[in-house]
Amino acid sequence: MKDDAPIPQTDLRSPDEVMRLARMGSMFPTRLSFLRSLTRRLAAEKVTVTRPVWEMSEEGFGHVVYSLTLGRHPYSLVAVSTDLPPEMRTDRVIAEAWDTSYVLYDGVPDADEIARICAAAPKQEAARFTERDLILSRANKSVRLFAHVVEALRAGRQPDEGMIRSVGYLMRTTAVYGNGKFGIADRNLIENRPGLEGPFAAEMLTVWLIRHFTHDLVEHVGRGRLDRHLKRHLGIGNATGLGMAPFLVNHPVLLNNWMTVRETALARVRAIETLDADQQARLEALAERAATHLGEWNVPDPAHQARIDTLRADWETARAGFDFSTGRPLDRAMDSVKSASLDVQELTAALIIEPFGDLVDPLAECMGDPFGPLCAPFRDVNDLRQTIEIRFGWALAPDYDTPDGCGQFWYVSEAKQEPRLGLRFDEPGAELESPLDIGRRVKALYRGLAEARGPVSDFLAEQPEYALAVSRVQMGPRYPYAEIRDNLIATSCLPIDMLRCKLSFFGASKFDPKSDRWTRITLCQGAPLADELAERADDWWLPVFGA
Repeated sequence: MKDDAPIPQTDLRSPDEVMRLARMGSMFPTRLSFLRSLTRRLAAEKVTVTRPVWEMSEEGFGHVVYSLTLGRHPYSLVAVSTDLPPEMRTDRVIAEAWDTSYVLYDGVPDADEIARICAAAPKQEAARFTERDLILSRANKSVRLFAHVVEALRAGRQPDEGMIRSVGYLMRTTAVYGNGKFGIADRNLIENRPGLEGPFAAEMLTVWLIRHFTHDLVEHVGRGRLDRHLKRHLGIGNATGLGMAPFLVNHPVLLNNWMTVRETALARVRAIETLDADQQARLEALAERAATHLGEWNVPDPAHQARIDTLRADWETARAGFDFSTGRPLDRAMDSVKSASLDVQELTAALIIEPFGDLVDPLAECMGDPFGPLCAPFRDVNDLRQTIEIRFGWALAPDYDTPDGCGQFWYVSEAKQEPRLGLRFDEPGAELESPLDIGRRVKALYRGLAEARGPVSDFLAEQPEYALAVSRVQMGPRYPYAEIRDNLIATSCLPIDMLRCKLSFFGASKFDPKSDRWTRITLCQGAPLADELAERADDWWLPVFGA
């Protein structure tokens, strides 16, 4: 086969199947997740992390600077640790103080810049920043685990492995801001830099370095050293709410690209004709790792824990039916779980992608959106109408006039400038609704086209309220995975499904929903430590304790 010959692949799964909230809310991280891509890049460049500044009291309050070079460009994390009164500690976005705060800095800051950041970072939204500040973040301690680790190290022993396994992080971030917020650098200043050109690469680098800091801080306060396998299992927690959910609706090209890459990776591995003995053994070992990971995934919410318990049992049934020695073994594996739960189906998809980096990793270069929508214009309103009928049947189906069909509305909180979800018939504010009701708008457009004739431009000149809907329909032919094919204002819409989809692309695991509107997760658990990138850069899918 010639080097430039097309890579074999099966048909991609239909957007009507993939772009449903229930399936998106069942997604697992893959080797294409942004954190995985980052650690591969760090390893490939043999990146080393230095600590040029450490100004920290015995109690762990002060500041520290970490520096590295990526893509021949230096970056630094400035971390600030403060003494936070217990009554001020909260994961809610209304918080005004945090245990720690961070800036990912463009370059290596001098003393004046460090002083500026140390004064500004703890204030977060109340401060203002410069374009040298690429990412702004904050995090709170997992107080019980942090205190336990400190106590154990001071006593000359290692912390309880059960607690490490149960919690999984020393701190959890409550925000990782990028792209110009509060005066930090706009994305376009760094989007073409090698190493940071991928989606959320700067944010993921920040999180990875924050994790490094939490290890150093607890060892400093505890006056001891954690065993390496315990350190590796301590990731970074994150509390994520509604602020993240509208991103997928507001960035349809990005969503399309992420999903297309994931589905293309799946189609490529499904086309593999046979597997050798090593590949079969690798898949079986990964399936076993997944089972162990599920066994270590426990959450307080009874309903979600019941879902995990069901998945554990269903996964045992599913993997017992895998036969990787047959022809088209990975295609057969996916076919074998067609009648299983969406959780099992999406875990199987992530599993079979995992061992085939040579085949799928280059696809990660296609996950950005450097150009924005590139769409062909409609010939006339009839062309527009036919496109809706062919590609937006999902939008025409719901009845948006019933209380259940439009029972919720999205808006932006004036106080925190964060997205929120209101109950249309129980709460005020529907007149401030954000335009995330894509399905309803497309259906209204379709009705408005009933008697229309001629150019689309003439139609919009007379009825400009349909402009957004027209632009979304125009994207349909070129970007088939751009739309969530559900009614996002129905009472049945669960924002947690959108959160899980996006967070899985970050590389998150161990979702811990606190409601249908916010969740805790773990990032970087099992990821290589800064001094072991060369040997462990790319084998931490669904990490398990002790690995």
